Amino acid sequence: MRTTTKSRNPLLNFYCNMFGHQYDVSKKVTRHVKEYTCKCCKKQLTTNGNGHLTELTPKFKEINSILEHIHNARMMRLNQKLAS
Repeated sequence: MRTTTKSRNPLLNFYCNMFGHQYDVSKKVTRHVKEYTCKCCKKQLTTNGNGHLTELTPKFKEINSILEHIHNARMMRLNQKLAS
């Protein structure tokens, strides 16, 4: 059974259905991977391995958190090498 996140206000869902979503970047995981949230209905998306937008499921949340941890560790190591 597939579940989707719906906003509490049906007018906002109607607005998104008629005019499309208005996505803002809610989190930058890496330079290429970001998480997006719709201003109106609060629908969340992320970029997948192919660069396309997909719904932010718990599986993708876990993948993004691990990816962010690895990316931050590499950036810290790189900055330490450059400072030496």
